[in-house]
Order: sequence, then C-alpha cells, then structure tokens
Amino acid sequence: MPSGRTHDRITLYALPFVAGVTFWQTRSSNATLLVAGGFLFGGLMFGPDLDIYSVQYQRWGFLRWIWLPYQKSLRHRSFLSHGPIIGTTLRVLYLGCLLGVLAIFVLAIAQKVGNFSFTWQDLGKTVGRSLLNYNTEYVALFLGLELGAMSHSLSDWGGSAYKRFKKQGIRGLLPSGKIKKRQVTSRTKRQSKPRNTKSRP
Repeated sequence: MPSGRTHDRITLYALPFVAGVTFWQTRSSNATLLVAGGFLFGGLMFGPDLDIYSVQYQRWGFLRWIWLPYQKSLRHRSFLSHGPIIGTTLRVLYLGCLLGVLAIFVLAIAQKVGNFSFTWQDLGKTVGRSLLNYNTEYVALFLGLELGAMSHSLSDWGGSAYKRFKKQGIRGLLPSGKIKKRQVTSRTKRQSKPRNTKSRP
C-alpha cells in the first residue's frame, strides 16, 4: 500500500491533468476551479483514509476530533470508506450534518443574544434555493472530491495487487473465492477417484 507521501505526489502530479481535461470539456474557468479545488482537497484532506489515524486525518489539526465517530463506525478500507461514490457521499453527508448542527447552534445563539431574527422555515428555503441555483457548482465540486478520493483508492488497490502479483503470480490477481473453489474442486476430484482394489495374484 502506498505511503502518505506517495498519495500526495499522485494527487499533485495528477492535478494539472484533471484541471486541463475539465477545462477542455467544459470551457469554464469556474467549473475547472471547483473540480481542481475539490480534487486537491479530496486527495490531501478528504480522502478514504480519514477512517484511520492517517496523514489526511492529521491535516485537520485541532478539528480532527470530528472524525473520531466516523473512524469508530467504519472498518479501514471498507466499501463505505473506499468505495466509488459511496465513500465520498458518506463523508460529505457526515461533514454536512456536523456543519448543519453547528450553523443551527450559532444561529440560535445569535437570535437570543442579538437583534437577529429568522425562522427555521426561512433557513430551509435559503438552503433549498442555494441547492437549486448552484446545482452545477455543487456537482463540479463533488466530482473533484470523488476524483481525489478515487486517485487514493485506486493507488491503494494497485499497490496491493502488485504485491500479490509479485508474491503469488497471476493467481494473486484472481478473486480469492475462485481460487478456493478451484482448490476444493480439485481436491474433491482426487478423493473421488476409484482406487485399484484388485488383489495381485
């Protein structure tokens, strides 16, 4: 499995390529900035390795404690943390819920202390309007986060596959279930072969 420095290098080396392809496809500097920024953030701070005490986790500094419930809930390299789309979606929802609770807490204090007045209905309408008006921007940002996370996961899987290939050859690249099934089948065939029971004269 690649080290944290290797993951960082992969992210930084791939950044110009991601930005270039995005601009080539969209011809939009705004979309390119969001995808590239999401890719950089996803690769360095918001990737799959937030489920363990990793370089990504340490980069959150004094805020890293917010990821402790996330770490305790998931097994390292599980599909929920390293899986395509689902891993990034879960992290976005997790962080979004935390920020939502914090925003509600701050607004409630501001309403009590200052002359700030709002209703929860107004807040819901504002959030809904933001999601509708800036849906393209949100999609571009999510795409960047997903690409950053996938660069991390793919390098993990590629590194593991290479080690298995060096150790076991082509068999190391096959799913373990198929190998076990073949071993059991060949063993069963050997055991079921009729033995020559004829006695010698």
